Amino acid sequence: MNKVAFISGSAKRLGAHTATHLHSLGYQVVLHCHRSAQQAAELLDCLNNRRPASAALVRGDLTNTSNLSSMAADIIKQFGRLDVLVNNASSFYPTPLSNIHLEQWCELVGSNLQAPLFLCHFLADELKSRKGTIINMVDIHAFRPLAGHSLYCLAKAGLVSMTQSLAVELAPDVRVNAVAPGAILWPEQDMETKQKQDILAQIPLARLGESQDIANAIEYLLQAQYVTGQVLTVDGGRSLTGA
Repeated sequence: MNKVAFISGSAKRLGAHTATHLHSLGYQVVLHCHRSAQQAAELLDCLNNRRPASAALVRGDLTNTSNLSSMAADIIKQFGRLDVLVNNASSFYPTPLSNIHLEQWCELVGSNLQAPLFLCHFLADELKSRKGTIINMVDIHAFRPLAGHSLYCLAKAGLVSMTQSLAVELAPDVRVNAVAPGAILWPEQDMETKQKQDILAQIPLARLGESQDIANAIEYLLQAQYVTGQVLTVDGGRSLTGA
């Protein structure tokens, strides 16, 4: 049977592109959404039209830890196995220190750190039995904090630390790595043209990245059998500029 990959937050943007790419490599894919049900259903139909019975969908709120055990069981049940866990789902928005609320903590830390940790916890035995792989989507701002985004940055920094810690704890059965994107897609929130121009000016390659750049990085980490505990930065060199 083909290997199976679960990609959290895979209804749209980088998650959808990653799921589509892994599907093109022959993986059975389990998609996930919370609110983006229509986009997820459309992607599900598209993938199954390309290869019948090759994609499935689970829905749920990753910030609700009481749901994660049953969600993990549902993920495995779709195809009877799991080989790859891609922790992609993420919330992102500014949280200036003067306006931080507990609800923001629950959403940003819940989606970017807590959910990946508990999905790893509940899926670890299955991944061990398959000699599987975990890939966490972090961010260059885990290393170079973004002003006014302290909750998001600390959550991503925690996810980097978790990646390294679990790489040691789950070895030799499971490899755990991370991808740190730079400017790949503009945020869904509106940005001024000058903001975009300022960001592009900080990138040595002088352009926005593409979703396929992230998919290629994930594909590499899936194939790299002697690589674990690493963060692969895909940012056009931006992190080298100090910006």
